[in-house]
Amino acid sequence: MDRDNGPRVRVPEQRAPEKPGTADALRFTVLGPVRAWRGSELLSSGSPQQRALLAALLLREGRTATASELIDAFWGEDPPSQALATIRTYASRLRKILGQDTLVSESGGYAIRTDRAALDLTLAQDLAGEAEKARAAGDRCQARTLINKVLGLWDGEALASVPGPYADNQRTRLEEWRLQLTEARLDLDLEVGCHAEAVSELTALTAAHPLRERLRELLTVALYRSGRQAEALAVYADTRRLLAEELGVDPRPELAQLQQRILRADEELARPADEPAPAPAPLRPAQLPATVPDFTGRSAFVAELGGRLATAEGSVMAVSAVAGIGGVGKTTLAVHVAHQARRHFPDGQLYVDLQGAGARAAEPETVLGSFLRALGTADSAIPDTLDERAALYRSTLDGRRILILLDNAHDAAQIRPLLPGTAGCAALVTSRVRMVDLAGAHLVDLDVMSPEEALQLFTRIVGDERVGAEREAALDVVAACGFLPLAIRIAASRLAARRTWTVSVLAAKLADERRRLDELQAGDLAVKATFELGYGQLEPAQARAFRLLGLADGPDISLAAAAALLNLDPHAAEDLLEALVDTSLVESAAPGRYRYHDLVRLYARACAERDEEPVERESALSRLLDFYLATAAGVYALERPGDRLADHREPTQYSGLTFADRHSAQDWLYTEANSLLACVRQSSGAGAVRRAVDLLWATKDLAESGANSKQYEAAAITMRDLARSSDDARAEGRALITLTNARLVAGRFDQAERDAQRAMRLARAVDDPLPSCWAPNDLGIIALYQNRHAEGEAYLEQAIANFRADGNRPGEASALCNLSRIHLAMGNTTSAVALAQQGIDIYDELGHALRGANGRYALGLALTQSGRFADATEQLHEALAVFRDSRQRLWEGMATFRLAEVDLAAGLPAQAATKSEQALAILRGIGGEWRRGNVLTVLGRALSEIGQPGRAQVCWREALEIYETLGSAEIETVRKLLVPTLPG
Repeated sequence: MDRDNGPRVRVPEQRAPEKPGTADALRFTVLGPVRAWRGSELLSSGSPQQRALLAALLLREGRTATASELIDAFWGEDPPSQALATIRTYASRLRKILGQDTLVSESGGYAIRTDRAALDLTLAQDLAGEAEKARAAGDRCQARTLINKVLGLWDGEALASVPGPYADNQRTRLEEWRLQLTEARLDLDLEVGCHAEAVSELTALTAAHPLRERLRELLTVALYRSGRQAEALAVYADTRRLLAEELGVDPRPELAQLQQRILRADEELARPADEPAPAPAPLRPAQLPATVPDFTGRSAFVAELGGRLATAEGSVMAVSAVAGIGGVGKTTLAVHVAHQARRHFPDGQLYVDLQGAGARAAEPETVLGSFLRALGTADSAIPDTLDERAALYRSTLDGRRILILLDNAHDAAQIRPLLPGTAGCAALVTSRVRMVDLAGAHLVDLDVMSPEEALQLFTRIVGDERVGAEREAALDVVAACGFLPLAIRIAASRLAARRTWTVSVLAAKLADERRRLDELQAGDLAVKATFELGYGQLEPAQARAFRLLGLADGPDISLAAAAALLNLDPHAAEDLLEALVDTSLVESAAPGRYRYHDLVRLYARACAERDEEPVERESALSRLLDFYLATAAGVYALERPGDRLADHREPTQYSGLTFADRHSAQDWLYTEANSLLACVRQSSGAGAVRRAVDLLWATKDLAESGANSKQYEAAAITMRDLARSSDDARAEGRALITLTNARLVAGRFDQAERDAQRAMRLARAVDDPLPSCWAPNDLGIIALYQNRHAEGEAYLEQAIANFRADGNRPGEASALCNLSRIHLAMGNTTSAVALAQQGIDIYDELGHALRGANGRYALGLALTQSGRFADATEQLHEALAVFRDSRQRLWEGMATFRLAEVDLAAGLPAQAATKSEQALAILRGIGGEWRRGNVLTVLGRALSEIGQPGRAQVCWREALEIYETLGSAEIETVRKLLVPTLPG
């Protein structure tokens, strides 16, 4: 808005606002310099900052301003460290000037208590309200007089020289109001025939505010009525040129219509308007739908939205926009909140369903016509155009406190003309689209219910007795509904209407994912129909993306993976995904990650099965599998330089991501873990099983991470079974090696041995070098753990030979380090040290950080048994640092345990106990019971040596129970430790 640098409009010199009452009453001004008087005495209001505090409190018109609000008003987002103390200092000084009864402290803030007539702004507001009433009653002369009185209260720029962002905003608001008042007064001048006098004033104002079209319209009329037709037409030409040059737009329709009326020599335009009839008393609409009697939960949202509506009286326009997927309860929440807020809007409540999710959304012109009629406007007085209706609507709302509930909006463009424009009114909007382009709106994203809220809603509809008898089944029902309120209401309503059903019967029906959406319908309510409304609004490319992305099983999907699945470049894929997020059909789980609500995913898959050819569905999932395999193989190669997986894995048609270093590669692997394993499990199509098994092989590190070990093992079992059922010996052999790895991590050595033996037989049958090398290596490790040392030595020597034949040097290094442990168990410490060092040399030569740590772990064990405790500690600490850095929780725990063994052997039992406790904590949930038994045994030894025999006995008894359950060779060792306390 242009600043008014031209001459002021009939504003006499300001004096202290006159107020009846005592001669020493306080009076204040803000429509100019901020000042305070006591009677006729001008009081000192202090520094500019102190005047800023006085202005902020006066503008709140008696309401309390909290300290935080005042700090924001003074300094915005960058307050000084002593901001609160500064506020308190200014408040103390003002209280001394104004008095204890005027500036009061309450609720952690401050307020100024004074009569309305003591402040020029409130006096101006009251006079303006009287002018509006006079004009509505047809008394134009009285309205002009009152508006001139209002304008006369200004003394230059409002809040002159008051610093701070709040003062800047209020200055702009008050200057805009002043201009609006001036326009209203000039409009009245023209209506009563004072057009000639208005020309000079309008000329000055249009010069000061060249882009303000309403002033140009008034000047056009004033010139035309003064007999200056050519000049009036020139105003239009000048305005059109200026707007085109400055803004690239045409004049608004009102000015164009004036030009046409002048060209037609319109006689009605040439004379002042007839005196209007008195306006009828405004109606008080009450259009809110009924709230549901079983409204449940959402307390935080109710408080948040209710608080916004309760403070609408003091804001220019309070707008809250609630967004979420269909069926999440947006309308129910909004109607409930609106009913609670009715007392704040005594002049009525308007409601409209804008049909935004349907094929034909409601037109704003139609809605405005309906609203104007509800507000008491006669049909004959309702204009034809959208802009005219919107202007009349805002004028009708001005001075009234009305709540407008705009339900089911299509987009921000649809609702902008329906928003009120003055203080006191508020709009509450619901939409499936996030109104990010609705300036000034308070945005609320409504998610599904919490499990507790969902169960509470289900119980309210079904009844406490039925739910209490089958609580677990009820939890299954609300979980199957994805905690979506509409789905829960439908499921509960079906159950309530069928007294012969149990909750378990309903839970069983909803357990079938392929039938779930069909089950979730009751009467005219249906979850599928709700989703179909949103789906029907999508453009073809968006609809395709929605369908295909729903095919992926993972909990969420990254932008790069989505781009691969859709066969698009990342920028194009991101545009589609963000459009789906804006429609609330897809959620943004995190920057660059996207997910579906469970029921929406089922609907997307149903759409894919209906609208996509099988080959396209298979191709999409194949591209996703290719992307994951190519990327994971790259991560594997970074961790294991020289490994032959890259040469032996299945080829891919779609490329993957590349990484600059192993840390960023690891970040990707662990971030994508759940999605990778989900992709493996669903890859059952022809040609996909082998790639899925190779993806499992490339993500071996997930098995040892702890966080993903169980999911990894489940995926390995799935792929083993799929490969076996399809008679693919090559895929089965590799799947068995991944399963062996998972079971080794879990400490289930008998199962691991059976898998590795079958994998070795299958590998020989199909001549597959990968399991041919790794199966004997794993069998050697199992033999080591089960104290079958000679057998283990034979397996590992075979593995070394196979690795060398395949040119797999990292594999050779792994087998050498494992053979070192066999030699150590057989008492050959010298060769154990040498073998471990050979493995480390290979790893270091290839740049293997993580596998080199495994080598140092083996060397640390050999050095411990050799009595070289300092060297052993150094090697194990190096290994531990790498394991931690690589997020290998199993090996982090085992390295910590081995350091405890070193401390115990070195005569440091207290340190050994501490490290053993740390190892137990790290290995919780990973590594299996056998490893836990080993740690407990060492912990018991350490506790015994530091004088805690009772705790030691407890540790050994627990270890003995573990070994006896597993049938482990360590049983006798622990029995001997417990001999003094064992019976008999």
